[in-house]
Amino acid sequence: MGQLLLYIALAVVLLSVLTYLVQERLIFKPEKLKHDFRFEYDIPFEELFFDPAPGVRINGLHFYRPEPKGLILYLHGNTRSIKGWAKYAKDFYRYDYDVVLVDYRGFGKSTGKRTEKDMLNDMQFVYEKLVEKYAQHHILVYGRSMGSGFAAKIASDNTPRYLILDAPYYSFRKVAERFAPILPIKYVLRFHLRTDRWIQKVNCHTYIIHGTKDWLIPISHSEKLQRFNPHKITLIRIEGGGHNNLPSFHEYHNFIRDILKY
Repeated sequence: MGQLLLYIALAVVLLSVLTYLVQERLIFKPEKLKHDFRFEYDIPFEELFFDPAPGVRINGLHFYRPEPKGLILYLHGNTRSIKGWAKYAKDFYRYDYDVVLVDYRGFGKSTGKRTEKDMLNDMQFVYEKLVEKYAQHHILVYGRSMGSGFAAKIASDNTPRYLILDAPYYSFRKVAERFAPILPIKYVLRFHLRTDRWIQKVNCHTYIIHGTKDWLIPISHSEKLQRFNPHKITLIRIEGGGHNNLPSFHEYHNFIRDILKY
C-alpha cells in the first residue's frame, strides 16, 4: 500500500512538472501569419500595429464607420488569429460601431514572449492608444472566452462605457482544476487571469453572455461572477448555447443590439 502511494505521488509530481513546462501549448492555440500576409474583407478596415515594449509588436484590425457611435475593443479567445475572428466584427459594425481586434503575443503577426503580466500590459497599452482617438465613454470592451480575463482587467483599470464578457471564466485556475483535479494547479499554473478579482473593481455596467450548455466553461462561472454585484452585472443566459456557437442564436444578436442601443 505504501509503495502504491509512493508511485501515485511520483506520478502526480511528474505530471505537475510536465504541465508546468508545456502549459502554454495547452492554453494557447494560435494561428501564425507571415508578416506580409494581406487581410481582405468586404467592409472598410485598416491594419494596425502597436509597439508596447522593445521587440514586441501587437497586430490589429480596425473596422471603421463614417460616423461611429462608439468603438468595440474585441479581445478574442485562445485559438486562431484575428484573420478568423474578424468575421465577428459585423455583429457590431452593423450598429454603426467601429471595431478593433488585436492578436496576443504569438498569435497572427503579433510577436513577443508570453507572460501574463506582459500580455496584460500589452492590452492596456492598446487601450491607451485607442483612448487618444476615442473618449472612454464611447468605448466598449468585449472579451470572448480567454479574452474575458483581459477585458475585465482593462475595465477594472479604466473607465469604458460598458464591459461585455462572452462565456467568461471565474479564473483560469477554476477552469484548470476542472480538467486536472489531481494536480496542485495553484502552484503549477503560470497564467491565472483572475476575472473574479478584477470584476469587483469594474465601475461600469457589465453584461455577461453565457450559454446554458457550455461544457468547456460552465455557466456557473458567470453566475458566481454576477454575485459580486448583481446591480451592476447583468447575466444573459442563452438557452441551449454552447461555448463556441452563441452567434448562431438569434437571442445573442438581439441582446447585442439592445446593449448597443444605450
